[in-house]
Amino acid sequence: MADYFDPETYPQEWNFLQSGTIIDQYVIERELAHGGFSSVYLARQIEDQIQVAIKEYLPRKLAHRTWNNSVVAHDESTKALFIKGRILFFEEAKVLVELKHHNIVEVINFFQANSTVCMVMVYDYGISLDKLLREHTFPITEDWMLSVFRQLLDGIRVIHQHHFMHLDIKPANILIRPGNDPLLLDFGAIQPYPANPKKFHNRIYSQGYSPIEQYSSSGVLGPWTDIYAVGATMRSCLEHKIPLTATERAKQDDLEPAVKAFQHKFSPKLLQTIDHAMAVMPNDRPQSAEDLQKILADI
Repeated sequence: MADYFDPETYPQEWNFLQSGTIIDQYVIERELAHGGFSSVYLARQIEDQIQVAIKEYLPRKLAHRTWNNSVVAHDESTKALFIKGRILFFEEAKVLVELKHHNIVEVINFFQANSTVCMVMVYDYGISLDKLLREHTFPITEDWMLSVFRQLLDGIRVIHQHHFMHLDIKPANILIRPGNDPLLLDFGAIQPYPANPKKFHNRIYSQGYSPIEQYSSSGVLGPWTDIYAVGATMRSCLEHKIPLTATERAKQDDLEPAVKAFQHKFSPKLLQTIDHAMAVMPNDRPQSAEDLQKILADI
């Protein structure tokens, strides 16, 4: 490998597995999505022809694909971070294999290939919540919100019961299947709860959806951290945009309370619940998915 690799001059299509590529016991059909850390493909199991989704670890700022499909670090300066991320990706896959719930993406297999790691997921049909909101696909009603978020919280409750936190709940990571059936995706930020003080974890956050404690290395994370993200996601359903960030709100909270901003469109109880979940200070929020479920059940 060359001493220096410039990802800016690298043809992006080379970073994707091509249609027809065989990897482990699967054949790639087409790319579904890609982000900064991974690519997702529609694939088919060779033996029984079942369609699956395969998520491949490929952090584009750290690594690239070579002519023989191997994924390698750009250079020595990115090698350590690439390897560390690969280990974390593998750990994520092992956790998800154990998490079984109708509203959580189901991982059915994981394997190492091409010097990287892949996880195999059940392929579900639907449309992401952020796309629904961005395209104003249909009017958001209170009944729709209650149905979707009660179900979603059922899955989040199971994650917490297994002593994990999702830490990246947002519209882009929620698939809405037929029948308004939500599926929680992308567990790349997952961490155990309570956190091991001797083990360092990268703090990943999403602007507008992550609470204040997620921005600080000293912030105490817990189920209440996911609750803020659920509240912010519910708020985005009301106004079709990303809420004001928690860091801005901590300095000066200019976010108009939902009970005031949407008082003529939704019930006071639902709006109060969203404001409660989005409280800036962790102790002021519902402390668990179960707590928030109970509140929504009474609306």
